[in-house]
Amino acid sequence: MSIRPIDVARTDGGPQWVEAVATPSGVEVWWDEPRPHEGGRRCVVRRLPDGSRTDALPPGWNARNRVIEYGGRSWRPLPGGGLVFTSWADQRLYRLDGAERSVPVPITPEGRARYADLYLPPGRGEVWAVRETDDVRDLVAVPLDGGPLRVIVKAHHFLMNPRISPDGRYVSWIGWDHPNMPWDGTELCVAPIGQDGTAGPHRVVAGGPEESVAQAEWRDATTLYAATDPTGWWNIHLVTLDGSPGGNLTPMELEFGGAAWKPGMSYFAVAEDGRLAVVYGTADHRRLGVLDPGTGDLRELGGEATHWSSTVSVAGGKAAAVGATPYTPLEVRLVDLDSGAHETASAPKPLPRRDLLPTPEAVTIEGVHAHLYPASGVQGPGPYVIFVHGGPTGNLPVMLDLEIAYFTSRGLGVAVVNYGGSTGYGRAYRERLRDQWGVVDVQDCAKVARGLVELGRADAAKIAIRGGSAGGWTTVAALVHSDVFAGGVAHYAITDPESWAAETHDFESRYLDGLVGPLPETRERYAERSPLLNASRASGPCLMLHGLEDAIVDVSQAERFTAELDRHGKQWALLTFPGEQHGWRREETIVAVLEAELAFYGLIFDMETPGVPPLTLKGRA
Repeated sequence: MSIRPIDVARTDGGPQWVEAVATPSGVEVWWDEPRPHEGGRRCVVRRLPDGSRTDALPPGWNARNRVIEYGGRSWRPLPGGGLVFTSWADQRLYRLDGAERSVPVPITPEGRARYADLYLPPGRGEVWAVRETDDVRDLVAVPLDGGPLRVIVKAHHFLMNPRISPDGRYVSWIGWDHPNMPWDGTELCVAPIGQDGTAGPHRVVAGGPEESVAQAEWRDATTLYAATDPTGWWNIHLVTLDGSPGGNLTPMELEFGGAAWKPGMSYFAVAEDGRLAVVYGTADHRRLGVLDPGTGDLRELGGEATHWSSTVSVAGGKAAAVGATPYTPLEVRLVDLDSGAHETASAPKPLPRRDLLPTPEAVTIEGVHAHLYPASGVQGPGPYVIFVHGGPTGNLPVMLDLEIAYFTSRGLGVAVVNYGGSTGYGRAYRERLRDQWGVVDVQDCAKVARGLVELGRADAAKIAIRGGSAGGWTTVAALVHSDVFAGGVAHYAITDPESWAAETHDFESRYLDGLVGPLPETRERYAERSPLLNASRASGPCLMLHGLEDAIVDVSQAERFTAELDRHGKQWALLTFPGEQHGWRREETIVAVLEAELAFYGLIFDMETPGVPPLTLKGRA
């Protein structure tokens, strides 16, 4: 028995943007979740104190936005059960009353503007949001009754994390400019709020060009908590406005923050009694805990979970967060800050039998962090697939991933490689990729592959590599710059760095300055590493998979690469998917992609793959 593609599709993705709300009858929990079977929309769900759940968003509405193309915090609950959210269809902000069968009403005008990182300043009757119009971003206040917008802050090229001080006198935010990415260097800024509701001149109270502030929350009228990394690890610091001593509240080699790929991510939340609910750890074990800032006492609350997502909220003495184990998917959990008691708030998902799920093992091979997922029923060396995460500033955690289990249940071992450049191991490990993209990531994946052979786990002739986005880049780069891999599967992959830098969206348009080098000074380096320009050296066939509405990596990257493979007599296949962007969200796409990938491994490993449509490779065998 094996895991089916439809099993993967129906548990794909996880809840995000969780929020706890205290009510007279107990704590409510809100979150949004993917609905692959509903065209890939994200639906906001409300769980009442009595345990009942209801969709807070009517059918057909999709609470999602395209700010910096990856999207950001897209909704907030309103008192009385209402909701303010961004609609995917037109990117406008909408208000939805809590009454049954109410209809969402737009509160922002039509136009090109997008909104994200929604925040409700207490008692103001408005929602604050980061507004993006073309490549210009500002912080705006939008009246909930639909009145005229007000610009609060115009400061940096990129902004996130707007917050108002408890006394209403100051606004804080995090900002940065090109060529920095938010994990390179950001500034925590504070400015007075004038009588007209706009910010005055700001000052930088933390961060800088080589310090990344990932989140900040007010403790009181003169002090903020900030997850920032002057020590090389994202720790929680006290930041004062009056110049009095602050300090590091969590001085340890653990991450209490992360890479801000989406504005609105949260790693800690301040409870009513002053304690902090925190998500922290490494990519090998990410924990949930409660921190007493007065004593520095940190107590773990995570239970059996091996991973907690970058979203946490507190209310009524309870933390709402999203956790997973190697055998259970990402679920919304309500955790008591005192007793540590756990309660699952989200609906259970149908899961395969436990014996079909692999048990992961965190290992380090020649200094490279990896997680191994053994194949079912395979004794001795067997076929393995190296999984490469995107970003490249990201990681793959230890948790249930039915996409991995889909392959392990069919006799393919999987090794997840958190190569140099990955988050979750401190800035020094992250900085290993500076100027070395296409070198260190490829070498690290090859090290793990060879290590698996030396350990007697993998057949040296049957190792493939696969990844999406930047992981797709590493996949095709490994095919042309190493001889380790029998083939590769690249999901929405970058294949030529120089043309991608010219074609891509604003957020990542200067990303390669730090990953490869500034242009035009280092153009030769770009050419040397380009999979497109080195396609003749591919060590095996390549399957390319791409969405036709991808605004981050245009499908032409895949088309040009496969054309070069064809010109040099290499084998390849290219499948494209209408209606998909950067990542798979529709049930039918997820199924088709998994089946094509399995069929590809069947071809290059000479394996039987019953039950999946055949795949034909083009080019000479």
